[in-house]
Amino acid sequence: MRLDYFIANATALSRRDAKKAISSGLVKIEGRTCRKAGTQVMPETGITLEGQSLSLPVERYLMLHKPEGVISATKDSRQPTVMDLLPAEIRRGLHIAGRLDADTTGLLLLTTDGQWSHRITSPRVNCPKTYRVTLMEPMDADAIAQLEQGVLLHDEPRPTRPASVCQLSERAIDLSISEGRYHQVKRMLAAVGNHVNGLHRWRIGSVVLDPALAPGQYRELTCEEISGLA
Repeated sequence: MRLDYFIANATALSRRDAKKAISSGLVKIEGRTCRKAGTQVMPETGITLEGQSLSLPVERYLMLHKPEGVISATKDSRQPTVMDLLPAEIRRGLHIAGRLDADTTGLLLLTTDGQWSHRITSPRVNCPKTYRVTLMEPMDADAIAQLEQGVLLHDEPRPTRPASVCQLSERAIDLSISEGRYHQVKRMLAAVGNHVNGLHRWRIGSVVLDPALAPGQYRELTCEEISGLA
């Protein structure tokens, strides 16, 4: 990678400020001053800035219990985002792996690892997401059968993939899907003549929302949780 890219990712400097530091002779590679921002380096290369040794940050993986009324975005000028729930010092580089609607609560994964998040969100990868769905109308066996076969959503040319349904009560189900279409769960229930009153995601793949996390709280994923989604 380029030296200025390395400096910017290993520090709080912008790429522009990293280039200035390099051209000013403040950066050394393996003990030798380097003034060329485009110099190619490896992550393990010995690089110092004003005598301080630098290294790239390790990848980070978080689970967050998203509360209602918070949007799944990195920033927004009008509404609170999930990033606002995190300390400023850990937000840098994080992105959301699988968004939730503002009125949907539950498990949200955040990471700096783009390849890892792609495996979670890509429709080509079968990574099921499980939602606790509270319904306006009682759920009957015919509607469940339709969901498990796949339903045709309004204005879409092809049906959804078959879902997995576990009926919890007359008006509550656990619904597992492996796609991420726009408002998919709400539209699937509308397609079978029902309406979603409440939606809570509690599982992604093998990772379950930690019951110890109150809405708005977060924690690091364990090594087992990270590898379980790899």
